[in-house]
Amino acid sequence: MKGRDHPNDLDAIMDISRFNDDVTSVIHAVEDNADAIFTWDYGKGERAQLDKLYEKAKTSQWNATTDLDWSIEVDPYNTLNFQDEMATSSVLTNDPTSPVASWGDAEWAEFGHQSLKWRMSQFVHGEQGALLCTAKIVETVPWIDAKYYASTQVIDEARHVEVFSRYLDEKLGGGYPINPHLRLLLDDIINDSRWDMTYLGMQIMVEGLALAAFGFMHALTDEPLLKKILRYVMSDEARHVAFGVLSLREIYADMTAPEIRERQEFAFEATVRMRDRFLQQEVWDYFGVDTREITRRLLFEASEDDLQFQPLLFSKIVPNCRKLGLLDAGDGWLRRKYTEIGIIDYEHLPDTGEQFLTYDINEPRDIDKPAA
Repeated sequence: MKGRDHPNDLDAIMDISRFNDDVTSVIHAVEDNADAIFTWDYGKGERAQLDKLYEKAKTSQWNATTDLDWSIEVDPYNTLNFQDEMATSSVLTNDPTSPVASWGDAEWAEFGHQSLKWRMSQFVHGEQGALLCTAKIVETVPWIDAKYYASTQVIDEARHVEVFSRYLDEKLGGGYPINPHLRLLLDDIINDSRWDMTYLGMQIMVEGLALAAFGFMHALTDEPLLKKILRYVMSDEARHVAFGVLSLREIYADMTAPEIRERQEFAFEATVRMRDRFLQQEVWDYFGVDTREITRRLLFEASEDDLQFQPLLFSKIVPNCRKLGLLDAGDGWLRRKYTEIGIIDYEHLPDTGEQFLTYDINEPRDIDKPAA
């Protein structure tokens, strides 16, 4: 893995900032090595499932300016109670040597506020990454049906950047810079010349985690503006992940064992980086606590009861990797790795290639409840 010898190398996790030395700059340039591919075959519908996605996308567009009521007043301290997960963590509160053992209700309330701002900020940055990656897919994928669908995702991602950044600025009072773990992952996805790696990194990994995170937040919040934003965004994201699943199944079928192994390794590295991203060191820095000690406790000592949210983030990624055959390809390397970090139990949940229609904004079903 880049920058470390082991997924749980604490020194490497804490020193990741060395890969993110321009955090205060407005502009960040990444070398894009891909070729732009023209295709002169314009026959729509050769790949029926991609065509179905394209048709669904055309009828599921929404406008962040006119379809949402921005006049709603938002109390940023009562929007999502992210502090509850940390405030009830035994490794942070029951041990008198913990850096936050003395925190009371006021500190944990402020932590919840900052945690929400931080998470929403990373969503904005991740959505901009998706905007760039999907534009790259339009350029690089050789199938016209995929180019047609990817073009709809470009406008989806622009809308997501718009809506999350507006909510962050107008309702939460601004946000945080991009997390170094996320930035390093986005840089690698954009830098790779192979279009299927763009799909794997963005459509399966980043978008898959985002879909799970948005679903978790949608189920927890009663704030009407955020709940509607998340409902709309999830409708789009489910199509995006399905786009990756449907496209990669075809190309993976013709790959060699070494090529598949490389994609397994990339999927695992992306998973670990996203796990480390949600350790939210920037929020702990805001409070001036010992970030290294907090990270050590959360990474090595926290139980499943302490941090229920973290594993749930991968509830979309694992079944989609199984659908693509990545879990058990070769000697089952990815299955072993996902078992080691405690997320393999999600493998039999519905994959997004078949589930995306249940998220459609035109469907009346309550997405906070499991599908029948």
